[in-house]
Order: sequence, then C-alpha cells, then structure tokens
Amino acid sequence: MAEVENVVHNKFRQTEEVKALTQEVIKTIRDIISLNPLYRDSLQQMMHQGQRVVDNPVYLSDLGAALTAAESKELQEVLEEMDIAKRLMLSLSLLKKEYELSKLQQKIGREVEEKVKQHHRKYILQEQLKVIKKELGLEKEDKDAIGEKFRERIKDKKLPQAVSSVVEEELNKMGFLESHSSEFNVTRNYLDWLTSLPWGVQSEENLNLERASEILDQDHYGMDDIKRRILEFIAVSQLKGSTQGKILCFHGPPGVGKTSIARSIARALNREYFRFSVGGMTDVAEIKGHRRTYVGAMPGKVIQCLKKTRTENPLVLIDEVDKIGKGYSGDPSSALLELLDPEQNSNFLDHYLDVPVDLSKILFICTANVVDTIPEPLRDRMEMIDMSGYVAEEKLAIAKQYLLPQAMRDSGLKDDTIKVEDDALTILIKSYCRESGVRNLQKHIEKVVRKVAYKVVKEDATFVQVSKTNLQEFVGKPVFTHDRMYPVTPPGVVMGLAWTAMGGSTLYIETTTRKLPGDKENEGSLELTGHLGEVMKESAKIALTVARNYLQKHDPANRFLYESHLHLHVPEGATPKDGPSAGCTIVTALLSLAKGESIRQDVAMTGEISLMGKVLPVGGIKEKTIAAKRSGIKCIILPEENKKDFNDLPNFITEGLEVHFVANVDEIFKIVFGHQQQPQLGI
Repeated sequence: MAEVENVVHNKFRQTEEVKALTQEVIKTIRDIISLNPLYRDSLQQMMHQGQRVVDNPVYLSDLGAALTAAESKELQEVLEEMDIAKRLMLSLSLLKKEYELSKLQQKIGREVEEKVKQHHRKYILQEQLKVIKKELGLEKEDKDAIGEKFRERIKDKKLPQAVSSVVEEELNKMGFLESHSSEFNVTRNYLDWLTSLPWGVQSEENLNLERASEILDQDHYGMDDIKRRILEFIAVSQLKGSTQGKILCFHGPPGVGKTSIARSIARALNREYFRFSVGGMTDVAEIKGHRRTYVGAMPGKVIQCLKKTRTENPLVLIDEVDKIGKGYSGDPSSALLELLDPEQNSNFLDHYLDVPVDLSKILFICTANVVDTIPEPLRDRMEMIDMSGYVAEEKLAIAKQYLLPQAMRDSGLKDDTIKVEDDALTILIKSYCRESGVRNLQKHIEKVVRKVAYKVVKEDATFVQVSKTNLQEFVGKPVFTHDRMYPVTPPGVVMGLAWTAMGGSTLYIETTTRKLPGDKENEGSLELTGHLGEVMKESAKIALTVARNYLQKHDPANRFLYESHLHLHVPEGATPKDGPSAGCTIVTALLSLAKGESIRQDVAMTGEISLMGKVLPVGGIKEKTIAAKRSGIKCIILPEENKKDFNDLPNFITEGLEVHFVANVDEIFKIVFGHQQQPQLGI
C-alpha cells in the first residue's frame, strides 16, 4: 500500500513540475514575442491548425527550442531527452537565453535609433537654418562664400589680363564642382595662391641717400665698396623714377658679413626681406614649383616669398649659390638662370601657378664663398662684389663697436660690470682668431663674457677687467704662438702668398737637395711633395726650367740645378694646394738654394711665371695683402698687371707696406738678392 502511495505521489509531483515548467515556457515565449514581433510569424508557421500545442508538453518544448537561435548540438539534446520535465527545462534554458539576447538587442537598437534621430534632427535644422539665412540674405552657400572671399581679395589689386582671365575661369569651374570632391580642393588651393599674391602692390622705397648711408654705417663697419654700390643703386633709382631689380653677388670667406649686410640693405631701402638657401638643393621644384597634378604641390620659393612679404619689390637673399647640388629631380642652378636674368624674369613662369609673374622689381642678392664652383652662365648674370677679410685694425673696431656690446646684451651684463681693454682684444685677434672673418672672434668674445657672467653670479664680483695679463684665464692658451714658421728664412725657403676659401694666407716654399744611392753624374731630378695639384706641379717644372736658364745666363759655372736631386715641399702636407700663383715663389726658392744664399727677410711674393720668365697676373690681391700684413711682412712683390688691383685697396691695408711690381723674374732677383730697386708705395 505504501509503495502505491509513493508512486502516486511521485506522479503527482512530476505532473505539478511539468505544469510549472509549461507555464514558465509559455510565459517566456510571450515575453520574447512582445520584444520582437517577428517571432509571432514563426510561431504561427510552426503551430498546426486546430491543435493546441500548450496541451502537449513535448510539442511545447520542441516549439520553444525551435524559436531560439541555439546551436544544432543544443537542439539535438532537447530532441534526445525522453524525460518531459528535463526536456521542458532544456527548452526553457534556451528560451531564457534568447529572451536576454532580445532584450540586449532592443536596448542597443533604441540607443542607435536615438543617435540617428539626433543627427538627423541636427542636419534638418542646419539645412533649415541655411535656407532661412539665404532667404534673409544673411549668409550664402559655402561655395558662394569662398568665391566671394577670393573676389574680395583681388578687388583692389591690379591683376594682369592673363591672370584675371585664369582667376575668372577657375572661379566658374569651382561653382560646378562638388564641395567634397578632391578637384574642388585643388582648385580652391590654386585660387588661394593666385589671389594671395601682391599683384601691383609695392612697398614705398627709401630713396634718401643720407638716411640709407646712416643705416648702413650703423649696422656694419667698413665695406665701403658695397655701401657705395647700394648708394649708387638708390641714386640711379632717384633719377629714373623707378627701381629695376638688380642681381648682386657677394663672395668672400665665411664670417665677413655677407648675409647680414643683405638685411641692412633691405632696411636701408625700406624693402621687405626674405632669405632662402640653395646650399645642397637638388630639386628644381624648389625654384620652379611643382605641377598641380602632384599631391601636395606647392609653388617655388620666390612665389612663396611674394605671398609672405605681400609686396612685389622685396629684397630676396639667395644664400650659398656656390653649393647648389644636382640630382635626379633636375639641376636647380639651371632653374636659377631664368630667375636671375633681368631680361627674362619679368615673365617668370612657375609650374604651379602657370601664369607669368613679374619678378623684375625684386632686388636679388646672392652670397658665395668661392666663385669657381658657380656655373659660368649663372655667374654671368650676376654682378660680382668681392667681400675680403678684415685686417687687425678693422677687427678691433668691429669687436668694440658691435661684437662686445652684443655679447654683453645677450648675457645681461652692464657697462659698469665688465671692461675689455684694447690690448686684450688685440691679442685675441692676433693669437687666437687669425681667420679672415669675425665669426671666430665673436665666439671668443662670447666666451669671455660668459666667464665674466659666471664670476658675477658665483663670486659676487661687481667689476671684472679683462686685460692682456689675465686673458688666458678666459680663453686658454694662444692658438698661434708665432707669426711665421721661419723667423729667418734659410737658403732655398721663400714665403709666398696664397688665396683660400677662408681668405688669404702665407705659404712657404721649401727646397733642398737629396742624396740617392748610386747617383750618376750630371743627372738631376725634382721631387714634389705637399699635396700639390696638377697646376702647381706644372708650375714647379716650369720654375725649374726658368731657374736653370737664369743660372746658365748669369752664372754658367753653377751646375747645381742640373746635377742635384732636388726636393720641393709646401707645408702643410695634409692640406691640398693648387692654383696658378706660386711660380715666382718656386723659382726664387730654387735660385736661393742654388746660390746658397738667403733672400731678403720680410719679403713675400705672389705671381705665376711663364716659360720665358714673364710674371703673369693672379687674383685675390686684397686677401693676399691682408695675409702678408697679418704675418708682419713689410715688403711684398706683385705682378705688374696687378698694380690696379693693389691701388684700389683702402689706405689702412696698404699703409706701411713696401710693394714692388715686377714684369719678369730678373726684377724679382734684383730685389730679393740685395740689388734693390726703388720701391713703389701703394696709395
């Protein structure tokens, strides 16, 4: 009896569990349908007409599982389960998962819909606002506003006819383009450049000679030739009533003020100033611009200059024209030919703008260290102005008037805090800074001022005096301890004068004999050392022939140059040397060695020699004269044809020098071997 009751009870309990699960499955199905009405159609397709699925738990569990998007493995588990309660439980778990997923999808859908509604509402309101403003005349469409801005820019400018037609054509073209297209942006940028250029706009020039001269003197010491050339330019402009751009090229060693004088010239002329360097430039597009078909295309440097300065007549400084490169993108030096030709640059054609631009009103100034590396056609278009180095007197004046006050201002020192005596500056110039320019001198002065500033802050010093006795505390030991390699030149050694990119310098020619094993009589030779170039090697061979002929004529018994093994050396051996200006010095050294007689002391010379003994002219007379004076030379020998170059030098360079102008080697030997001729003083 108890067993029957247990069976009945278990059946009753199972029936109650199935009912509860059935109700829960039905409720979950209803919740899913309420979240997503699409399930209702699926439910109707699955139900057989006239059959109540809810009355059969097996069908209900299958129906619930079929409504879900469960995997095939999970659906198979429902089908395989024979226990009704467990079957309903598996179906219910799948339905609960589906319900939670539907709730999450509904939430995401509501958020996305809300965002879309906001953006759509904002877009509609903005479009309505545009239409309202357009109706009221308050604002035009974007393309119309851009076109109006470009027309406003050129309203007061005098555009050439060719440029004006291009601008109108591009404005009409932009009106038909979609504002989001790439071609629209290209056209917009092109119009922006065209309308930004200063067509017909010029800055008012200063043509007052006195004011311009005062400004030039304020900024730079000396440079009389350059200042005179600028004043001549202003005078010509006054008489013509207009200024036509010229092309000047300042060439000289580093640190002599080539770049800084250009800024002073711009200030003196009241012109806008723009500088760009072409040193190492290999892309011709930097000068001529890129074509508009390229991405990121831009005009060349000169067009950028016009846009930045907003005038048609700025002063443009082109730095380092002797260091232009050449690459696969073209030859920039060739592109400069059109830019720097006064006859061509009135219709300069930039690849980006593709309309003629008048550059003839620009004053172009170029700078270079050496002239030899500038291409000949480019050099022919420029007016070359030599900027040589400074002598000690000029350096002293520059240091006192410009370098020292500037260094004090940069370091925050007052006049009552530091005093640098003239004798300290003189030692600084002669023993530390012998280069042609003043850049190294400026660095040493800044070093002195920094040390003084340190003393003022660290040691509470109120006044520091820099003199020749304590100069080494600030700048260390002298770099140059003696003026010349030879205080007294022995036989076979002669001082020559040379020109370098850093300015003039003295150059010794040393000759001596060398003994070879197994020497044969009457067979002389010549050994050359000192890193000499081909031109100097040929000069040495010519000089040996000239010296032999001279001895044959004046001292036939002297067979030294015919029979000796000669060695000619030019210190310093690691420095390459070449150029046609050492012939006179070499032949003099060979004759001094052959005669066994030292030449006159304190003599330096320069000049090339021909095979017939004629002295040929050379260049760099100013630099060589400065180098001779820097080394304490009192007498210099120059070619006769360089007399005009020497006489053009200022008095402070030639003062105290004994100079001889010679036409052949006989005159040199009379001077250096004791038979003096009357010196000619350069004035």
